[in-house]
Amino acid sequence: MAAPTGITTGLINLLEVFIIAAAVGVFVAKIGRFPYTIALLLAGLGVSVLDIRIDIALSHDLILLVLLPPLLFEGAATTDLESFRENLGPVITLAVPGLILSILLLGWLGSYAFGYPLLLSLLFAAMVLPTDPVSVLALFEELGAPERLATLVEGESLINDGVGVVVFSTLFVLITETDPSTDLGELATLGTVGDATVEIVVASVGGMLVGLAAGYVVYRVMVNLDEHMTEIVLTLILAYGSFMLAEHYLHVSGVIATVTAGMFIGNRGAEYAMSPQTKISVFNTWDTAAFLVNTLIFVLIGAKTPIAQMIDNWQLILVAIVLTVVVRAVIVYPSTAFANYFDGRKVPLEYQHVMVWGGLHASIPIALVLGLPNDFPRETELRSMVFGVAAFSLVVQGLTMGNLLDRLGIVTRSEAEELYELLTGRARAVDSALEAAERLHDQGDLPPDVYEDFRGEYEREKEDLNDTISQLLRENPEIRHEELLVGERRVLKQEKSAIMDAMRSGVISDDVGERLIEEVNMKLDRIEVGESTVREDPDREGYEEFWRTRAAEYGLETKPAADD
Repeated sequence: MAAPTGITTGLINLLEVFIIAAAVGVFVAKIGRFPYTIALLLAGLGVSVLDIRIDIALSHDLILLVLLPPLLFEGAATTDLESFRENLGPVITLAVPGLILSILLLGWLGSYAFGYPLLLSLLFAAMVLPTDPVSVLALFEELGAPERLATLVEGESLINDGVGVVVFSTLFVLITETDPSTDLGELATLGTVGDATVEIVVASVGGMLVGLAAGYVVYRVMVNLDEHMTEIVLTLILAYGSFMLAEHYLHVSGVIATVTAGMFIGNRGAEYAMSPQTKISVFNTWDTAAFLVNTLIFVLIGAKTPIAQMIDNWQLILVAIVLTVVVRAVIVYPSTAFANYFDGRKVPLEYQHVMVWGGLHASIPIALVLGLPNDFPRETELRSMVFGVAAFSLVVQGLTMGNLLDRLGIVTRSEAEELYELLTGRARAVDSALEAAERLHDQGDLPPDVYEDFRGEYEREKEDLNDTISQLLRENPEIRHEELLVGERRVLKQEKSAIMDAMRSGVISDDVGERLIEEVNMKLDRIEVGESTVREDPDREGYEEFWRTRAAEYGLETKPAADD
């Protein structure tokens, strides 16, 4: 029998990883609530401890070029852009100035705690601090944590990954081109700091522009195409192509490019360029891809963890874990308080606790530390510390997240809310099916008699769904109130957009428009504190609009809307 070829050996190693993953999946399914990705990591650690060899090199390029783009793209594509925009203030505050401040703080503290030159300590901080909340977000979904909390955690991660990589690259160049023990005062001249700042801004903004451009090109192709298999291939090209174009050809942030492209195609593309069949195919494909990549990366992280090195450097690892968590807390609370000062939708203190403890550090930090050359100063210690922080954050923080959510009373999805999600999800599916049947009928692809059968069946189900949803809302007024606030917020934003369009086109004057916008903003402020301007009682007017007062002053008689 011929000896296995390189490809055969690689396939056998992959098969070994997925056999481990299958065993873990069966275990998790049997015991119930246990995060799958953390179970994979523990299984990988077991492989490492038992010295079972898996000949797949967990390298910087494998993580950053092969495994990371699909994770970033899938996470961005499934992020609700409207929810992301509503939470943009705290997300940007934490992901950009918050991350940079935390790197400076951890670098300064680490220079004393580790005995490293300040520049090398800053590099460690830039490696270890970008967050990777994949495991926590899976647990959030399982436990029913609020959507806004998940958006805050995921949004920060998607952005700070890119910023962290850019800061790391800048510091890496400084260390390789100078003596790492050089006093920072000699490096931190006005020109050096200015150049570094410009480089970070150019890389971040450049990555965003590349992502937008690539996303728009693919979007324009998909608008005129209705072939779901080809559109899957186009999104695959977009995920990897935007990363490679930005990172290796234009030398800007590939992470930010992929995230931006994913958000664009997952929101605008899904709404205007994908048929229902294409949406199902594309998002199911990326969901599966993300699952497989997560499986591979978490098993390999565990299996390739340098246990012997970590034992030798356990004191450094312990100090690194404590400092990382402390610095995370020191930055999150003030940064969020600052964002709350300017943002009407304040982030509750309970959410801030979860954001501190939920700042996991895994794939990005490990990819960065694996990219260090073997002759890099303190390379063995840096690798041990990063792997140690990653193991602690994934295992300890990840496994205790459920208890933290319970203690803070944040897990809010009740049985009634789960049922409401089921009913509204099915109602959307029925609406989509009716639209598809009508379109097929209009195109001549569905005979009239068959179309009538479809329409009758789905319309009856829609009527039953509407009745059931109404009954559920009557019995659960808190759900009705929350949906009222969500719906009113979206409607008011449309009102505001219409007023601004009227001002730009000259239909109304600026002073009148500003008064109308001021009124809309007042209504939005009331919504932020949980008070709707729409009354459920039909005999009461929820809000006395400005136009009624002016019309009455003019001498015109008006009636409240409820009396019409």
